[in-house]
Amino acid sequence: MAVFVALGAFCMTLFGGWVAQRVTDRRHLVLGLAGGLMLGVVGLDLLPEALAAAGRELFGVPRALLLFVGGFLVAHLVERLLAVGQAAHGASEERVPQVGLTAAAAMVGHSLMDGIAIGAAFQVGGGMGTTVALAVITHDFADGFNTYTLTSLYGNARRKAVAMLFADALAPVVGAASTLLFTLPEELLGSYLGFFGGALLYLAAAEILPEAHHDHPARSTLLCTVAGVAFIWLMVGLTG
Repeated sequence: MAVFVALGAFCMTLFGGWVAQRVTDRRHLVLGLAGGLMLGVVGLDLLPEALAAAGRELFGVPRALLLFVGGFLVAHLVERLLAVGQAAHGASEERVPQVGLTAAAAMVGHSLMDGIAIGAAFQVGGGMGTTVALAVITHDFADGFNTYTLTSLYGNARRKAVAMLFADALAPVVGAASTLLFTLPEELLGSYLGFFGGALLYLAAAEILPEAHHDHPARSTLLCTVAGVAFIWLMVGLTG
């Protein structure tokens, strides 16, 4: 049942990526929306879940928040190291394709954990599984949209962006199937969500949104960002 339900996440992820491809003539609006979706996912979905699952304090600070900051710093460090390495070989420092692929790979990892969450919820009961699956499926549109956007933003070929999109779409199905073999401890899941949320916030704040406003500092771009956050808020509210 969990694997069957995860197919809904597969379809929704592909739909999100398809939308990102179809609006390339309004690239600044796409990036503005992607930044808003990422900000909403981090602040309204990932971080609250991380605090609830791994809220134990370490030296006065919740462990999930420490990992959140750590994820932000690691994303910054990886981007800088890749950019420096690219510049050392005479390439431009502005667009490093490996950064896009690394970010997309992190999205795939997140989607894999989504699938595991679906499977784990169905281990608890059908009602819980349905609720979690609905939450995952509704925000997988944003995952697919962001995976394609992140990969292509850094100069990767379209085929690579599509390949990462399909990997992101398959990940929830694989994750749900894997729960037939094991159960993921809640604290480990919360720790992962905190770390991933920090990395995602860095990409949204330091890369996606500045790029969106670089050539088109338009009010419509800002409205798309706000709409992205509002969409995630709506989905979180509807799915509980």
